[in-house]
Amino acid sequence: MPSGDRPPDTPIAKSRHRIALGVEYNGSDFHGWQVQSHGLATVQGCLQRALAKVANHPITVICAGRTDAGVHASAQVVHFDTYAEREDKAWVFGANAHLPRKISVRWAKEVDSRFHARFAALSRRYLYLIFNSRVRSALFADELTLEFRDLDATRMNRGASYLLGENDFTSFRAANCQSKTAMRNVTALSVHRRGDLILIDITANAFLHHMVRIIAGVLIDVGAGVKEPEWVAELMEAKDRNLASVTAPPNGLYLVKVAYPEAFGLVNEPIGPHFLGLLE
Repeated sequence: MPSGDRPPDTPIAKSRHRIALGVEYNGSDFHGWQVQSHGLATVQGCLQRALAKVANHPITVICAGRTDAGVHASAQVVHFDTYAEREDKAWVFGANAHLPRKISVRWAKEVDSRFHARFAALSRRYLYLIFNSRVRSALFADELTLEFRDLDATRMNRGASYLLGENDFTSFRAANCQSKTAMRNVTALSVHRRGDLILIDITANAFLHHMVRIIAGVLIDVGAGVKEPEWVAELMEAKDRNLASVTAPPNGLYLVKVAYPEAFGLVNEPIGPHFLGLLE
């Protein structure tokens, strides 16, 4: 046999590819991100089934941050491994052809095998949207949290200032939170009013289970005048979830950005739309 030839039945080794995706979804129809053992509709489940049809083999996706039932994302980032040879646009349009209308793959990019959607992330940014009106909205029932009480965004912003920095957020974590530590570093947190909308904009290295929604519940009580802004500092010091406000509803919460080291080349990738002009 000539040098370099191989028998026709000898398999050719295929190289494995790691693909990153930017994913957008309205969580109102889903029981959260993570696949459920009892077959409920989840974002991860829908996405894996759609990608498997494009790849022609089963796909498991790992996300930057698992979201609860009813929570949305304009910029979720996921990765998966595949032996399939596809162009980036094939992952986007192929997956979207098999996804329900409330999930959309926004972009795809082959990345270094060292990339990990969760562990390589430097920070996550969430936006919590409150429709502050005495009359409910029929148009955004599943996309905004309705609050009838008049909210003072200035008071809320003062209260939010006590949450900045690296702190123990025990008072702001769900009872079933599985994280080994309650230490988190909140690098940015602000509250703004735009007409009837109150925007809570928060960025941290990572978040505890229900952390943003508990913070939103606390700041809503501050904005309504039930508690003083300084009460937020007292909660931080107390390290007792039972002293904080109720967990705010999920429908106002959006994952809007995940940041990664420049070395992975995702810095200039689109990370979701400009969120209807709400984000700078």
